[in-house]
Amino acid sequence: MEPEMFEALTPVSQMLARNLDVLTRQPLLVCGLLEDNLPALLADAGPAPRIFTTDFRYFQWQKSQGMTEIEFGTHPQPQQAAALLLLMPKAKAEAEYLLAACLPLLAVGGQVFIAGDNKGGVKSAPKLLAPYCDLVNKLDSARRASLYQAEIIRPAEPLVLSDWQKGYALEKEQLQVCTLPGVFSAGHLDSGSRLLLDNLSPLKGRVLDFGCGAGVIGASVLKRQPELMLECIDISALALEATRLTLADNQLDANAKIYASDGLSQVSGTFNHIIANPPFHAGLKTFYHTTETLLTSARDYLLPGGSLTLVANAFLPYPELIEKSFGHCDTLAVNGKFKIYRATRR
Repeated sequence: MEPEMFEALTPVSQMLARNLDVLTRQPLLVCGLLEDNLPALLADAGPAPRIFTTDFRYFQWQKSQGMTEIEFGTHPQPQQAAALLLLMPKAKAEAEYLLAACLPLLAVGGQVFIAGDNKGGVKSAPKLLAPYCDLVNKLDSARRASLYQAEIIRPAEPLVLSDWQKGYALEKEQLQVCTLPGVFSAGHLDSGSRLLLDNLSPLKGRVLDFGCGAGVIGASVLKRQPELMLECIDISALALEATRLTLADNQLDANAKIYASDGLSQVSGTFNHIIANPPFHAGLKTFYHTTETLLTSARDYLLPGGSLTLVANAFLPYPELIEKSFGHCDTLAVNGKFKIYRATRR
């Protein structure tokens, strides 16, 4: 992992640094779009915060920094918290989910803070907090970011994960896809995944679904070929849970292994095939590092004759990286926005 990814304080954290006297009056539970070492900033100014993240990459990085009060998963452990700081995620539905997951840990009178980029939905904080709070104050606005504060008036009900589960049908594959807030391809099948599924050749042996999201690709290949040994990886705890739900609901989970991995870091052994609809957005930023690392290192995780197949936005310069690693790159299909690339370890 590139350490510089998290080292510079974001504009949101720079704004929060002006409010440490308010934020550190009580130990904070911090969740949401964690992109820097804000926890250390808070710990230096007051009680060490407790961090909850659905992002495995951030979890791994903080652990490497010596952070012990950090949890990775779909929801925090049921230990009472004095106050909550939510860093506004990109998707409003994910913000609603994180509040529902964390606010049950606060007693009436507990403080809630929401901070975020002004273009990232933070202005919806009063509406997000309306079910729990009567008065929401705007404490600060700087560096195109804002901070809101409120007091819990009405206790939140315990989280029931199934209440947040949605889904849709893939008629062509005869599959039911299960999704959770903030998971890619949550409301419908994206056109890139459709193009990929329509251009996949029959597979064999051990298959890796890289960046599994809601489990669409993994479920589709297992539906076609139940004998495959499938492994699904993602950095999002919510994506991993959505994949589990998708595979289980379609009775396809017997031959599947689902686990968190930062790129290929937690993967072991070699595969017959790696299939990916990789991300290129992290939060509000365009982010290519994970995919570029995949393209340059995938060959080492493939058996001789094994293949890498991925879908990518047509404008991205991925063929050059694939050619550099594999010696060739085939374009299997193109639509208006996406291309399907394939390379084989020779």
